[in-house]
Amino acid sequence: MLEKILETKKMEIAALELPEQVDVPHHSLYEALRSPNRSIGLIAEVKKASPSKGVIKEQFEPVAIAKGYKEGGADAISVLTDVKYFQGHCDYLTAIKQVVSLPVMRKDFIIDKKQVDETVRIGADAMLLIVGTVPILELKELYEYAYSQGLECLVEVHAKSELEELLASFSPKIIGVNNRNLKTFETSLTQTEEMSDLIPDGSLFVSESGIHSKQDLERVGKVGAAGVLVGESLMRAETPVAGISHLFGGETIAASS
Repeated sequence: MLEKILETKKMEIAALELPEQVDVPHHSLYEALRSPNRSIGLIAEVKKASPSKGVIKEQFEPVAIAKGYKEGGADAISVLTDVKYFQGHCDYLTAIKQVVSLPVMRKDFIIDKKQVDETVRIGADAMLLIVGTVPILELKELYEYAYSQGLECLVEVHAKSELEELLASFSPKIIGVNNRNLKTFETSLTQTEEMSDLIPDGSLFVSESGIHSKQDLERVGKVGAAGVLVGESLMRAETPVAGISHLFGGETIAASS
């Protein structure tokens, strides 16, 4: 599936026309995760569908969902912008940025500097980079280019070998361990546990996918995760606020937030 998605991306990039720059305030994903509202940082995801699960949310109103995440105490928001496989759109991210005062990360398959320019113009604060989508030195170039343009990056790995390859080249400020096996699409928090010891002290550590409960949060927090990225369980909740409340087991937001 990944190879198929990347082939689609190459065709999209060839036809990509950059949008006009939007004027929105910016917020740091890194700082939000470093000083979270609760015991662990939450990046809440706006996600209509996925290749493995199909449509997750039939009545999909991205701005209303994002407002609910803000009300529920999320620290940041991730927005799927891939159209073909996740039924996302860049317009969703821009609309959310214009009304919600949280860091907003673009989640897509970024493999070219032109996409980085697009990410800046649609108003994102940060973007996802995935180890294995391009050679590691090209990924480093994309990372450095993004930061030169004022974007932060969450750099994601799916296997110990990918993390070792990444750290042999550079140490990102934010590293995400995706608990989903890209071959079977099964999720296991042992991914996070097995890779936690390799995360450098200077990098913020985010656990992604397969997180559904307070027990899951405690499990990944115990091995050093500063934050989690949660999509499906929140999108399937009755409301975003209810989903976040369930995830944190009723844990209240810090008084200083």
